[in-house]
Amino acid sequence: MGSISRRQLLKAGGAMGALGVVGAAAPTWAWSATQSVAGLGGQTPPWEVWDPEADPVVAAVIERGETARVNALLRGWTRNGQALPAGLPADLHAFLEQARRLPEWTDTRKLAAAVAFNERRGTYLGVSYGFVSGMMSTVIPHEARAVYSSKGGADMKRRISRTAKFGYDIGARNAFRPDGSMVVTAVKTRLAHAGVRHLLPRSAHWSATADERIPISQRDVLVTWHSLPTSVMRAMKAWGVRISGAEADAFLHSWQVAAHLLGVRDEYIPATWAAANAQAPQILDPVLAPTPEGIELARILVNLAAEVDGGALSRPLLQSMTRHFLGDRIADWLQLPRNPALDGGLAASWPAFVGLKEAGLLLPGSDHLSWAFDEVLRLGALWYLGDGQELHIEIPDRNNPNRD
Repeated sequence: MGSISRRQLLKAGGAMGALGVVGAAAPTWAWSATQSVAGLGGQTPPWEVWDPEADPVVAAVIERGETARVNALLRGWTRNGQALPAGLPADLHAFLEQARRLPEWTDTRKLAAAVAFNERRGTYLGVSYGFVSGMMSTVIPHEARAVYSSKGGADMKRRISRTAKFGYDIGARNAFRPDGSMVVTAVKTRLAHAGVRHLLPRSAHWSATADERIPISQRDVLVTWHSLPTSVMRAMKAWGVRISGAEADAFLHSWQVAAHLLGVRDEYIPATWAAANAQAPQILDPVLAPTPEGIELARILVNLAAEVDGGALSRPLLQSMTRHFLGDRIADWLQLPRNPALDGGLAASWPAFVGLKEAGLLLPGSDHLSWAFDEVLRLGALWYLGDGQELHIEIPDRNNPNRD
């Protein structure tokens, strides 16, 4: 790939991919519950549903002035099988005990197979989470506006580091096992979403630009969900990555479980890739559009990603990567300049890189070596984004003070 190394792609992707886990327009909803993991359920459109279990509990924590104390206690809860910290408010403790349970339809064999898939496809996942999902989040209007006006928008490096943790934890070998962290990360993200729902309607900037009364509906979470596994699978297939049906189903299942833990109703979670590919054109594709907030967030993301490798990645290169992986329309929306030399180089080098890597995966043991290398780079990106500190996803206590 010439001057564009696999290491550079991964490290930049870690920063770029971190924006997405919130979500759009006058929608339509044609969805059979039989297409969902629930296999039954009502037909309430997801834009009319938020999180009736988490929202009142988190609102009460904020209104009682307990946010700082609760966040401090929850910093000690890091592993899926770990007991909840002593001293939590009773209502929050009861909610967390319920929310941390894996759904009854969880298939542990598929989760194990997803680990193997993540090991073999770590490079593609790093790039696609970054330059497909991450930058796509800036053209999801609800998400861009919510990030821009909420507390996370005041410190984008901190915001990105917390969301990067979600992508890292779901791809870890022990993601959903008792010694892993994905359950904790998803449930804490659910708490953070509930905090934003309570606080953001008080933001003057958000209220002046939003086309919704309450942010982060179930539809918004689904929009972001499709910007991740659905868009990633679309990208890998377009690149010519060989993925078996069993591998694809395992990857999907890990994200189905994650959606449940984020509070998405089972009746909305696609049961199969066919269902996901039927839902995405309703949920994700129609909402993509530029906003002033998204354009600014894209600029911030490019600047941060350029710093991840000590400045080794130039802004023009990152802009060309975004244009290559998301296309001219979105790159033009985000006002990313064209660079004919870099744009052409990527168009030629990425297919060649994928072809060589696919051939290399046929060598015995190469998938494990690839995973080990990618793991070091992912941890390095998290360390940088977190300024060397342990990363914690927390309930917000205010909106972005720079936007009101």
